Amino acid sequence: MIVVATADFEVYHGVVTELRDRGVDFTTIEPGDEWPDDTDVAVIAAGETVEIPDGVDLVQADPERPRRAVEAAIAALRGETGRTIIGIDPGERPGVAVMHGEMVVAAFQVPAADAVEVVHREVEDAVNPVVRIGDGARLVGSRLIDDIVDVPVELVDETGTTPYLGSGARGMGDVLAAVNIARLEGEAITSRDVEPTAGELQRIKDRSREVSDTNRAIDAELARDVAEGTLTIEEALAEHRGDAESESDGGEDENAADTDSTTG
Repeated sequence: MIVVATADFEVYHGVVTELRDRGVDFTTIEPGDEWPDDTDVAVIAAGETVEIPDGVDLVQADPERPRRAVEAAIAALRGETGRTIIGIDPGERPGVAVMHGEMVVAAFQVPAADAVEVVHREVEDAVNPVVRIGDGARLVGSRLIDDIVDVPVELVDETGTTPYLGSGARGMGDVLAAVNIARLEGEAITSRDVEPTAGELQRIKDRSREVSDTNRAIDAELARDVAEGTLTIEEALAEHRGDAESESDGGEDENAADTDSTTG
């Protein structure tokens, strides 16, 4: 049983909310009250002094990170001591799965430009973490590898990691692939130099035309930015529209100047 025993309201509210959201059995007591006989894990606020019974695992919760405390409490309850593993299925919106031992504790799907921030946040304070990145979407993957710092990274053969998606599971493929990638050992890597092929850039340009309201494709430079994960297709289209409008405004100004000159 997980028991929350803290006088810190912020910690209490955050931890209890997380536990309820996950459907975890728990109880709460006031610090100094008698502990339930079946207490296995005690959750208190970081820096708080609370007398804990012998043999009970202690988790100290940061009020700004209740989820991390709950993950630690659940792991302790299950007797898990496994490392934190993050699996990434790279792409325009990478799937990201966070595992503690054999348990998936968090999952995300974010723009490629935000994936590194998610990784660094999730490994903060983790013991012996590792990041495993699928070898597909080579350009985005190589940028992620270069930008992830102070964490071991492995490149994983992602063949067969995307599962069949049945009815109602649309949109979950990248996240489920990230879970499978996290479970596979890969090759340790610190950088990966990849140049986009003409075919890869053309596919991005074709995709931009498909999603464009004006049926216009982005240029090769913006396609390269999308390929490397620094821009999404939507952001590249916005920049492309802005450049086109600037050129149009400039042309109008020049024409107006020519007219004024002729008139004078």
